[in-house]
Amino acid sequence: MSKSDFRLSHNAFGRLVYTGADGTVSEGIVPVRAFPISAPDEGVSLVNADGEEVVWFDRVADLPQDMRGLIESELASREFMPEVKRIVSVSSFATPSTWHVETDRGATQLVLKGEEDIRRLGRTALLIADSNGIQFLVRDIQALDRASRRILDRFL
Repeated sequence: MSKSDFRLSHNAFGRLVYTGADGTVSEGIVPVRAFPISAPDEGVSLVNADGEEVVWFDRVADLPQDMRGLIESELASREFMPEVKRIVSVSSFATPSTWHVETDRGATQLVLKGEEDIRRLGRTALLIADSNGIQFLVRDIQALDRASRRILDRFL
């Protein structure tokens, strides 16, 4: 699809609106990354309110600046995934346990309900779901300090 085959805008309610080259209008469009962790800048789909793909593009960077800004803004508002930089402490090595962590967005705590809430993403990354449904990313286990790795080892 050519960069000029569609337009994006916000309606009066702040929802994203897609207008196709044929005049087709879809409101409530949501951008979805195909690979949000491994390739966040590649493969983005615009999906309508029914979950149907309206348009696909390979790279956000290839879009005109105004569209790129709208899509990046929408993605940032819906994707909240703090990256764990350090595990300060855990309340218990049995679950549920409260973890005190330092993230790229500041210090916080999360409640781990069970070991199954820690998922491996490839060889070096982890995704930790807390009891509130917030996903915490550990991009590279080996990049963590030794004490943090030791705590993680008890749960993996």
